[in-house]
Amino acid sequence: MKRSHRLEKLARIYDDEILPIWAHRFGRMILRGLDIPPKAMLLDVACGTGYPALEVLRKMDEQSRLIAIDSSSAMLDVARKKAGDAMGKRVFFRTESAFPKLPFASDVYDVVMCNLGLAEMSPEMGSPRTALADFARVAKPGGRVVATLPLAGTWQEFFDIYREVLVKHDKTATLDRLDAHVATLPTLEVAEEWLVAAGLDKPRVEVEEFTLLFRSAREFFFAPVVEYGPLPRWKEIAGRGDEMQEVFWHIKNAIDAYFDGRAFHVTVKAGCLTGTRPERPPVEDDTTGKVERVALDSGDEALAIDSQDVEIVDRGDDPYEGPYEDDELDVLKDRDP
Repeated sequence: MKRSHRLEKLARIYDDEILPIWAHRFGRMILRGLDIPPKAMLLDVACGTGYPALEVLRKMDEQSRLIAIDSSSAMLDVARKKAGDAMGKRVFFRTESAFPKLPFASDVYDVVMCNLGLAEMSPEMGSPRTALADFARVAKPGGRVVATLPLAGTWQEFFDIYREVLVKHDKTATLDRLDAHVATLPTLEVAEEWLVAAGLDKPRVEVEEFTLLFRSAREFFFAPVVEYGPLPRWKEIAGRGDEMQEVFWHIKNAIDAYFDGRAFHVTVKAGCLTGTRPERPPVEDDTTGKVERVALDSGDEALAIDSQDVEIVDRGDDPYEGPYEDDELDVLKDRDP
């Protein structure tokens, strides 16, 4: 990804203004109950400024290695500084894009993790479903895949007001684009289907809900978690130039009218998708007693196929001991446009 002023600024402010109230809330779901075997190989996809990669580093033994990739070299510069003496010894940061395909061979990693990278995929990159299948490809048999992203219901209060404004002003085409965008946030059932389609055993989707608070519509639109997150896409839906400005002027007024004197609260439904790459035990040939080897179309070497069914597991309640336990977080600071 080409460096730009916007990306440079994002890298500078990310750890202070976005990580604590956004990425940390998702990333701690990855850390909870993460088992790392001895002498493990781990991959962090879309690692940003190094969270949760550097937290995972503390859980690894001296023989384990962590490869962390991101398409933004500006974000990686921050991560490398934070890694300190571990850089180039136990953790390796690489400027790589994970999409449309990871630049790694199959069957390499004991753990493949991705904190919010799936949510940042553009239509040109593919789909989260395809990306999860690729994560499964590079995982070892028995290896774990874990990824987080916002689920359906996230930003719902904003979307309700956005939709109401479009209906009131007869903007049918824009409303269709908004509905199509909202539908890209997967339901729990869709996320489970992605894991099954990736061929992962014991697929599980854990859900946590939290609330972001904003003192006004202006504070909402200029909060970095929104400004550097979904806002550009929301504006694109509204159109260009004066048309976009008019729609967002009405949205701003509607937010301030509805929440006059009260904080504008927005729901976030955080999803953590996990599954295990199936083991590939030898398949006995009933007629000869020998092991049957089957070549896969994916380009892997000949492998034995395990036809065991996948089990769907309900979410668990395993606690995580760490900071930021409050359900409601005030992300606001006075900011100039």
